[in-house]
This record gives sequence, C-alpha cells and structure tokens, in this order.
Amino acid sequence: MTPDTLTWTAPQPAPLNPTVAAELREIIDAKAKPPGALGRLEALAVRLGAIQGRLDPRAERAVVLLFAGDHGLTEDGVSSYPSAVTVAMVRLILDGRASVSALARVASAEVRVIDVGVAAELAPHPMLQIAKVRAGTRNAAREPAMSAEECVRALACGVEAARAAVAAGAEVIALGEMGIGNSASASLLLHRLGPAPLEDCIGLGAGHDAEGLARKRRVLAAAAARSDAKEPFEVLRQFGGLEIAGMAGAALGAAAARRPVVVDGFISTAAVLAAARLQPQVLDACIFAHASAERGHRLMLEALGAEPLLDLGLRLGEGTGAVLALPLLRAAATMVREVASLAEVLGQA
Repeated sequence: MTPDTLTWTAPQPAPLNPTVAAELREIIDAKAKPPGALGRLEALAVRLGAIQGRLDPRAERAVVLLFAGDHGLTEDGVSSYPSAVTVAMVRLILDGRASVSALARVASAEVRVIDVGVAAELAPHPMLQIAKVRAGTRNAAREPAMSAEECVRALACGVEAARAAVAAGAEVIALGEMGIGNSASASLLLHRLGPAPLEDCIGLGAGHDAEGLARKRRVLAAAAARSDAKEPFEVLRQFGGLEIAGMAGAALGAAAARRPVVVDGFISTAAVLAAARLQPQVLDACIFAHASAERGHRLMLEALGAEPLLDLGLRLGEGTGAVLALPLLRAAATMVREVASLAEVLGQA
C-alpha cells in the first residue's frame, strides 16, 4: 500500500439514545409551563441528553478546539491577505486578544489551539499543542493539497485532540479554525461533497474586491478541473486543509465519546461535511451554531439537513459563532435540571 492509496477508518460515532430522548421529552412536557412553550430550546435539551445518554444533560465545561493551518492556494491569490497573517492571528489568539478569545471569556469557554499545519514555528504556550503534519498544504490548483498519509495524520490529530479534551472533563466540544485561504478550500469541498455548482460555493472569504473574487473563481475552477475526485477521503486529500481535516477528526472523536459538537461557520461546517460523508452518523452529535453570511454556507447546511441556532450575519470563523451559541446549550440543560414540574407546583397549592 503506497501513501497515496492509504485509506482511513473513521471512529464510530455513538448513536443517539432514543430511550433518554423519549424520557426527556416527557420530563420537559411535565415542567411548569405549557408544552412546547420554550420552542427550540426544548428540542435542544432533548438533543443534548440523547447525545450524552443522560437525563441531566450538562454543558458547563466547553472547550474550543481551534485548528490552525496554512494553504498553498494562497500562492495564487485566493485570499486578500497573505498566509503570514495565519501565524500572526494564532499568536493573537494565544495572547487572548482575538475575537474568539474575548467571546470565549464571556461564554466561560476554554480555547485550545492545535497547530496542525501553520507555515511557521510557534513558541511554546500553555494553550498551544504542536501537532504539525507539514508547513501548510500544497497548492491544490496544481497538485493534491495533501498526501494520503498527511491527510490521515491530520484526521487522527483531531480525533486525539477531542479524546484528550473529553478525558480532561469537557462536556461540549466546539470547533474553531484559523487559516488564511481556507474559505477557498471549503468552497471546493462543498462543490464536490455537497455537491453544488462551484460558482454557488465561492464567496468573499476574508474580504475581496471584484477583481479578487474573480481571481479566486479562476483559481478554484483550475483546482476543480485538475482532479475529478468524488470519494470523501480523496476529496479531502485533494482540496482540503490540514486544519479542516483536523476539525473533521475532532467531530468524529467527540461524537464517538458522546459529546455534543458545536459547529461554527463555513469552514467548520465544511469539515463536518467531510466527516459526515466519511461517517454519516457523526451528524447526530452535531449542533450547528449559526448561519454564516459567507456565500455557500446555507447550501452546506441544506446538504447536511442542519438547522442552525443563530443567524447573526457572522463571517469571521475562529469558532466565534460556536462560542456565542454555548449559552443556549447551557440554558437548555439547566432548564431540564432546575425548572420545577407542574406536579410540584400543584402540590404546593
């Protein structure tokens, strides 16, 4: 077996517990409120319990697994920013001064950065795990972004990061990323794995003028023409990012450990799309935080049959949308544990 014919066996996600779901529905309906009065919050509570397999779902200890990696596609100008911004932003996150850092503090979430493919050396930091597969992907417009071995290593890194977070007590895993050019990679993944017309998958990313967007479209058309890959692992290898593969692995690892996976925006959803095409049952554990303003994200959500919790016009990434959704998970879980039943109220009358 050569490196480029290597395959990968995804972890088996734990199934939703139908008995817990049914019992939770009865418990919630018996609360001191009209049945269904808390709308989607009730369905979210049932989902959390069914994922975790418990009648007292928990969502207090949340960890953002933020995977970072560079993209060879930036060589051809698919982003309005140079790849050097990736390492600068990772350092800002580690310093606690990025958007996700501020929002994570508000949401009492821990941020862990996993360097799976940054094209620079990072200094040791308590929040940082160095798991570099290579210094950025190759240019997918000219050759496969990763070898099969590299893709497997990135997926496995994500699985292990999720398992380690769970072993340390995480009740919820949120996905985040940093990688200049990764909206281009995500567009290609949506094109092949959605599937969807390439033109409908390409958006502004971190910000393009008309000329930059036209250049991005030309480069991605060349990448799509280079390979006709359709099998999920091969699509991820040909067009994916190391950080995207890492998030896909993390989703699978968390799902196997019965932990809810809070999915951020366009890039994180692309990772879950790849994970779901590899192992469809992973979607049982996924809670989609928001609908991004990035073109193509709604197509992705539709392809996955996903209904996001929020719609705030976000298009930043980093896990910011996932962090903003965490209070809703905590509210749903707390409602189950702390709201009195109607029987208790009537018994006090």
